[in-house]
Amino acid sequence: MSDPFTPPPAGAPVAAGETAPAPHASMAPPTPPDSSAALSIRGLWKRFGQKAAVAGIDLDVPRGSFFGFVGPNGAGKTTTLSMATGLLRPDAGTVMVNGADFWSDPDTGKAQLGVLPDGVRLFDRLTGLQLLTYSGLLRGMDRETVAERSADLLRALDLTEDKNTFVVDYSAGMTKKIALGCALIHAPRILVLDEPFEAVDPISAANIRDMLADYVRSGGTVIVSSHVMDLVQRMCDHVAVIAEGTIRAAGTVEDVRAGQSLEDRFVELVGGRQQTEGLAWLRTSSDSD
Repeated sequence: MSDPFTPPPAGAPVAAGETAPAPHASMAPPTPPDSSAALSIRGLWKRFGQKAAVAGIDLDVPRGSFFGFVGPNGAGKTTTLSMATGLLRPDAGTVMVNGADFWSDPDTGKAQLGVLPDGVRLFDRLTGLQLLTYSGLLRGMDRETVAERSADLLRALDLTEDKNTFVVDYSAGMTKKIALGCALIHAPRILVLDEPFEAVDPISAANIRDMLADYVRSGGTVIVSSHVMDLVQRMCDHVAVIAEGTIRAAGTVEDVRAGQSLEDRFVELVGGRQQTEGLAWLRTSSDSD
């Protein structure tokens, strides 16, 4: 898959196994991928039946950035991140990781990535320490390095006392933290984290934010998906807003929010605020007794 896919024209369904027709000759040529970006996506498409979950996305994530990826439920965030990290094959489009075509050599691309997917499934009949050890050895690391890094990660994630507990007995927050440890253990160049703070207690979340900020300052790139706009605004320097499978805005946080709070700008871009007049029955009244 060394050549870019040909994106299907807007609104045209493409049957499984078929090649989509090329765009009309009068259309402007696509912008080439940015070889200087940590992640550069061009013309990314994914359909499930007749629904286009991702509809021709172009996106560049600068190296060394803390990049927020936000959108409403069903917007295509998880589908996009899954295609960008090798968990889901795109129907069309190109993904470049640090200037190299990811889908022409996914093994090389995956070696540079640390991924915390949404709804992560773990080998939960292993203890926390065993799971970290397994993840490190799977990456080809030697046992001594794996042991040192596992101890460091358990300490940083406040899981040392639970290192010999089976992951199946972890709470949701502990499970999220050990999964993050597995994504970090090989010191990847790019971290792709889908809702990393979900179910994590505030103290652990603060420690994780500090850890990720240090990682970015050292030259790493973090891509984080989150529904918490205030968190993204405080934590990230770049952001992209996705809705209905398309990018509505992307750039620095300051540019995207355009003088508003990121939450207000997000609602403006997505257009999802609903009227609530029809819920008069939900209002309480002092004379209802």
